[in-house]
Amino acid sequence: MSFMNTLARQLYSLFMMLGQPLLRRKLARRGLHEPGYLEAVEERFGHYIQPGETASELVWLHAVSLGETRTAAMLLKALRAQHPGLRILLTHGTATGRAEGRTLLQHGDVQVWQPWDSPAVVARFFAHFKPRLGLLMETEIWPNLVVQAQARAMPLLLVNGRLSEKSLKNALRLALLSRPAYGALTAVFAQTAADAARFSQLGATVSGVFGNLKFDARPSVSQQAQGKAWRRAVAQPVLMFASSRDGEEELFLKQISVVVQQERVHAAIDSVAYAGSKNVRFLIVPRHPQRFDEAEALIKQHGLSVSRRSGWDGSPADNDEAMQADVWLGDTLGEMARYFGLSDVALLGGSFAPLGGQNLIEAAACGCPVVMGPHTFNFTEAAEMAQAEGAALRSADMAEAVHAGLELISNPPTLAAAVAAGLAFSARNQGATARTVGALRGCL
Repeated sequence: MSFMNTLARQLYSLFMMLGQPLLRRKLARRGLHEPGYLEAVEERFGHYIQPGETASELVWLHAVSLGETRTAAMLLKALRAQHPGLRILLTHGTATGRAEGRTLLQHGDVQVWQPWDSPAVVARFFAHFKPRLGLLMETEIWPNLVVQAQARAMPLLLVNGRLSEKSLKNALRLALLSRPAYGALTAVFAQTAADAARFSQLGATVSGVFGNLKFDARPSVSQQAQGKAWRRAVAQPVLMFASSRDGEEELFLKQISVVVQQERVHAAIDSVAYAGSKNVRFLIVPRHPQRFDEAEALIKQHGLSVSRRSGWDGSPADNDEAMQADVWLGDTLGEMARYFGLSDVALLGGSFAPLGGQNLIEAAACGCPVVMGPHTFNFTEAAEMAQAEGAALRSADMAEAVHAGLELISNPPTLAAAVAAGLAFSARNQGATARTVGALRGCL
């Protein structure tokens, strides 16, 4: 490593060490809304109550958040089938990821927080658990973690790797840190050829392009069936804003407020619903649970009534409050398949603000057509493929997206074609799990 690379990592390490009090404050603040962040805080700083390992038995699997943990579940299931008795060290960065990860644990497994990326903390993490192999899901590259793994001769692989053009540019601006980190990875299994090319620019060793593990996910059949039963019971089309992010609900509410007001006027005059929407039901499902209350307040600020999913007793059709409300708020976790089953069309959260978009694969697998905004740089290839195959539409802004969603709902043949295209798109891109497990066989 060159002198400048060494100096850059030393400065970074100093920054991370001095930032530990700030992390504690951040966790305390987040814990007010999500108590999971207050659990076992000292693990983040390399202090554990779990017994240490005397031999290298654990395979370390890092899945930072909820989405990555659900993806890791498919990989872990396949790995356990090939390697019975496999013991896993599972780490996370978010409370939702950790809660989901508990469902994956078996006897002999260990679950802790991701260690804060300062040299002493990382050293305690490796010294305590002594993992024999590390698997990082999708994007998580931390300089000290990677470099110390290399120094300990522990193979460390990035699995289901993705790297957007924006992330590449950011990494290149910090090339003194990022190039040694990516270069220290044992291998990268990329989602697409474009991801592989970007990883290569950062000096990573790309050992395969296997597709996206998320295509192999099987959304809950029972949830989908219940969601569709609810849709039939409601007997009105549903337009969902799926995984909405901060700032985006405001844009959505401005558009649907106009539709709702027009419906009210027409209904008051002659009881005929507004022709462009025909009593469409609107559903908002925020991406982050700590924003459920904030989303409800925003809905009310726009003069709209709201009914929260957590307050329903069965189908919304069985709840007077829900059927009278202008907007439904999906304020539960682990029910996206049910929400997609309930909805005719979904707008893609994260794509109407410059946030890169959320993943549209689950919607396609549930047969729910997607309308995307202009910002999908986190999932560029999947978004472009879905659009090309008719499983998704692209809109320039929220106004155009809401109009496109209502138009799609009002045209049953076009809607049916989009549903079929989504299901075909999902099925055609499966197989990444088997390819990844095959490539890992030599490491295990």
